[in-house]
Amino acid sequence: MALWTFNPFAEMEAMRREMDRIFRGFGPWGGPFFRAAFLPGRSARQYPMINLSEDRENYYVEALAPGIDPASLEVTVAHNTLTISGEKPAAGADAKPEAFHRNERAAGRFVRTIDLPSEVDDKGIRADYKNGLLLITLPKSEKAKPKQIAVQVG
Repeated sequence: MALWTFNPFAEMEAMRREMDRIFRGFGPWGGPFFRAAFLPGRSARQYPMINLSEDRENYYVEALAPGIDPASLEVTVAHNTLTISGEKPAAGADAKPEAFHRNERAAGRFVRTIDLPSEVDDKGIRADYKNGLLLITLPKSEKAKPKQIAVQVG
């Protein structure tokens, strides 16, 4: 006798597929242009896409933001919330809309808010933009850094 285990993610994926199947039968909006996701089976992505990592002293954010004018970038931190905003110019802004065969690259103003695991020290924050990557270093606040506690033997 096989033992069945409940997997909520598999159940949600099955429900998503079933909903997609149902909506495919309802007129012109059921096609690929109606989907809100960039990739099949994935939720819509926020811009810019980020990696958030940490070590003992800092949090590191790498934001993938190619083609952005660095002068338009704004990075703000309040408590444990990081906000990245800016504007991505439209490619071929001088071309008429009817001249495009395909126009898949997003353009315009964007705002991305990221909750950090703990508060940071706002005095040492550093942001650099190199080769389409926005690299942000956020020093952890003293109370967020791990503390070594000596164990007393009695």
